[in-house]
Amino acid sequence: MEPNKARALLANAELIHSEAAIQGALVEVAGAIRQRLSEKNPLVLCVMTGGVIFCGQLLPKLDFPLDFDYLHATRYGPETQGGKISWRMAPWTSVKGRSVLVIDDILDEGVTLAAVKESLIRLGAAEVMLAVFADKENGKQKPISADFVGLTVPDRFVFGYGMDVDGAWRNLPAIYAMKDD
Repeated sequence: MEPNKARALLANAELIHSEAAIQGALVEVAGAIRQRLSEKNPLVLCVMTGGVIFCGQLLPKLDFPLDFDYLHATRYGPETQGGKISWRMAPWTSVKGRSVLVIDDILDEGVTLAAVKESLIRLGAAEVMLAVFADKENGKQKPISADFVGLTVPDRFVFGYGMDVDGAWRNLPAIYAMKDD
């Protein structure tokens, strides 16, 4: 996105969650994850690209042994309704017999994360937990729910804190929504 267009978009957006609210939620999520996983030496998998900001700020707050890797998966073509995913990059680290924590930016409709979880279980993970920073309240029946959630967001197009708008603004420390026309 052209920089002036990106700046104008942000100037016309509505703040949904401030940086302070995000940092408070981050501390809460880290505490819940520590409570559940501190004795399991989990494999933490960051979902690229949206999960990078959340994961990067969350990991230093997890003061226990863990292994880290990443994955990049996307839904594709006519298979999207069935939840099939295309792996752009599968994790290099084996999930077999492991407690796995998948970290992503948002749980929107849940189809991709459900397929990721199913794939990891099929690859032999002992358990797969999901941590998302934002859970969209879209009123739809989702095929999956997250084990750890930072904040909820309304059923609007949101961006910031890992979520982009036409490639821009993943780097914002707060979450914004496009204004309704």
